[in-house]
Amino acid sequence: MTSAEIDPAASDREFLARVCDVVRTVAAEQVMPRYLKVARQRKSDGSLFTEADLAAQAALVTKLSELRAVPVVAEEMTREQQAEQWLAGDDGLWCVDPIDGTSNFVNGLPYFAVSVAFMRAGRSVLGVVYDPVADEMFYATRGGGAWLNGVALPIKNHVPRLRGAMANVDFKRLPRPLARAIVEEPPFASHRNYGAGTLEWCYVAAGRFDVYLHGGQKLWDYAAGCLILEEAGGRMASIEADEFWAASLWQRSVVAALDPALFESWSGWVRAHR
Repeated sequence: MTSAEIDPAASDREFLARVCDVVRTVAAEQVMPRYLKVARQRKSDGSLFTEADLAAQAALVTKLSELRAVPVVAEEMTREQQAEQWLAGDDGLWCVDPIDGTSNFVNGLPYFAVSVAFMRAGRSVLGVVYDPVADEMFYATRGGGAWLNGVALPIKNHVPRLRGAMANVDFKRLPRPLARAIVEEPPFASHRNYGAGTLEWCYVAAGRFDVYLHGGQKLWDYAAGCLILEEAGGRMASIEADEFWAASLWQRSVVAALDPALFESWSGWVRAHR
């Protein structure tokens, strides 16, 4: 399949549908049959992985490469392999997280997802995030809007003021003064963190969370979700920079909100307390 063949709107929709089918199939065949049935192991950085991660990744790499044979950056590759694939993928690249939320997966917490992004020139142009427990498929294409199971995002109205907001805050890797300020003087109404960044992006895009903060995500954590949020009308930056894509590729902090005015209030508060 050539770039020209997937550029028109109809071809974009067909390509997206085929990616969604791949993700759903891999989740059904490789992920869910192993739910609560696999032993955990730890990588050198201390994070968990399982046989299900490896099986799902292998299946995704094979099936996505059949859709378009371009380099693949996947979470369970070595850092050297990831860097090599990234550098080779300027004209097209798959970015894959076979199971985001592995700790939840192995402990029986029903909050994990399969995430796939298609990227060109270092930016996401297609994103799919699938929660197989809830059977919720979030997806977007650049310029084509964001959707959940056929319903346009967002599906819930935002709150007008930061003081009334529901926040998703992951405290890992946050600057210590910022983390302390959130604990001692939170500017929002309430906060949650469920431990799967790909889904957290989508929950903000859907309006389930109003604002979002994460101290540092890998490429596969944000590649699909940031496009889904952007196409839903949301805005994002890093803690350090207004331009989200200007921050470090391999560990990028996130400040985001669905509503632009709420984003300005939230990002201003975060930067005043970092």
